[in-house]
Amino acid sequence: MKTLLILGGTGQVGQQLVRQALQNPAVGKVIAPTRQPLPAHEKLLNPQINFEQLPVDADWWHADAVLSALGTTRKLAGSNEAFHRIDHDFVINAAHCALKAGTPVFVNNSAVGANAKSGSFYLRTKSEIETDLNAMGFASVCHVRPALLDTTSRKDFRWAEFLSIAIFRGLRPLIPARYRSVSPARVASRMLVAALAPAHGVSVIESEAI
Repeated sequence: MKTLLILGGTGQVGQQLVRQALQNPAVGKVIAPTRQPLPAHEKLLNPQINFEQLPVDADWWHADAVLSALGTTRKLAGSNEAFHRIDHDFVINAAHCALKAGTPVFVNNSAVGANAKSGSFYLRTKSEIETDLNAMGFASVCHVRPALLDTTSRKDFRWAEFLSIAIFRGLRPLIPARYRSVSPARVASRMLVAALAPAHGVSVIESEAI
């Protein structure tokens, strides 16, 4: 059975990753380092950590695969610099720890449209994460690029996102498959498949395949 290391286990996709991994019979152990404790489970190891000061030599960095849904929003972060530190630096620093411990697979929750030349700081940051992970030396790296997440259950409720989701739902048949909203559960399910049956090298799963 597999041991999976999940980053961002308290977020929308991360919660689904933890739940689905714990329910999957192919997974024997889930490691989910978080700031705040998660509900206890017999298969769950939940170290409480500060991502600003990672325990780089902890033995739990060694797993069969890392699944990262770690991230925030520009609004919550407060600035581009803070957003980049959380979305990029925290992920890459954790990836270095896992790679050093011998973890061979990294599955990254990215975003549709990730591009180094994008006019969006968010999408440029997602592209930078992808590029840096690709160069690190994992045997397998998979970038899952969902479109807008179809959820209105965030703690940080956003009217703009709520309206966007409502519009996307109504117009779904007219929207190209790549840009249709997807549920966090579907994103998590696709990431889990990529972790349990990894492809060699770098692969990308676009939103229409989620």
